[in-house]
Amino acid sequence: MKYPCLVLKSVCKTPIKVTLYQEGISEDGEPVTDAVLNLMCNYQDKAKTVITADKQNVSLSAQAYFVGDIAPEIAVISNGEVEIFGQKRRIYQGEKARNPDGTVNYTRLDLI
Repeated sequence: MKYPCLVLKSVCKTPIKVTLYQEGISEDGEPVTDAVLNLMCNYQDKAKTVITADKQNVSLSAQAYFVGDIAPEIAVISNGEVEIFGQKRRIYQGEKARNPDGTVNYTRLDLI
């Protein structure tokens, strides 16, 4: 059975450079690069203002959606960074949304 693609290729028009890191760190204390990918994505961002007793705090977050599995050799995406619109953002969560047969329908990266 063929499952419908939930993120269409026609809406992925934003160029993005994705750098994925392995779990752990190198001997120098730096993250170990697992993959560097130049892709097209559907990018959605938002900002939230939280007023604390001391000051105002603006937090930015974003999501990047990709068609299919962007890194089939990596089981879980949990760390990395992206460069989009000339800015670097950190990946704090990755999701590979799976179809009932186990194939990956789309990949989502949550960014801060």
